[in-house]
Amino acid sequence: MRARDYAAAWALEREVIAARDPATRDDPRLPYHQRWVWDGRPVDLADVLVRCYHGLGDTLQFARYLPALALRAKSVTVEAPARLHSLLASIAHVSLHRFDPAHPLKSHSCDVEITELSGALELAPGATPIPYLRAAPAPIPPMTIGLCHQAGDWDADRSLPEALLAPLAERHRCLSLVAAPSTLPVINPDGCPFDLAATAALVAGCAAVVTVDTMVAHLAGALGRPTWLLLKHQPDWRWDPSRHDSDWYPTLHLRAQSRAGDWAPVVATVARELDAFFDDQGETIHGQPAQPVGARLLG
Repeated sequence: MRARDYAAAWALEREVIAARDPATRDDPRLPYHQRWVWDGRPVDLADVLVRCYHGLGDTLQFARYLPALALRAKSVTVEAPARLHSLLASIAHVSLHRFDPAHPLKSHSCDVEITELSGALELAPGATPIPYLRAAPAPIPPMTIGLCHQAGDWDADRSLPEALLAPLAERHRCLSLVAAPSTLPVINPDGCPFDLAATAALVAGCAAVVTVDTMVAHLAGALGRPTWLLLKHQPDWRWDPSRHDSDWYPTLHLRAQSRAGDWAPVVATVARELDAFFDDQGETIHGQPAQPVGARLLG
């Protein structure tokens, strides 16, 4: 997948499926994120249940395939976390249901975990249009940059100290996309609301986004926003640290550490590129003091 040899990846996936014990499909003894669901059967003209067992970012990344699935299947039911419903509701011809881990939906004629859709449909990421999610932009000041320095607790190496982003916040008008108070001179010092619809509105209203590898990166990419993605030295399979672009999101600029744990050169590179980005658009905010934005405006 990283090498963009998708046909080879799908062939490997089918080999793995063929070697599995069918009795272990959707194994209730395993945590949801470790389960496999799709057994290789065709999705065409089937009643398909799409289960979202992975993280919010994974679900947003693979939601790109839902419109294509709806064109081929008889019906599509998506069992997704309730937090995502406001974003996924804009995808036509799918039925959304809340994922309750204690009471999952009963199987349909074809069950697929959402991250298995690329193989089930044999569609490369570039075959899906961008943007594939929609959100009305929040009324924030023009030329604002959204900043996200914090990833999930399960991989601390993806996060960076917030203070390293100070040069960006001091030179440009910025807002925080982290649901916690910020020490930076941003227009929302209390942080971003813990609400995905509100977060999506903020991202949609930003001129650019700078984020670590977390859900915000997938949200910004799915919304088609210009985004700088800060990556650790050895990122996971979806990002190639030797490249600066991504098949998954054409508006992403990948910037990876050259040495593990060394974020300073990455941030310095992004700072220079943001200056050029705003100069190209005819406006750069040079040290303009951040004007706080109230909770009503953000939420």
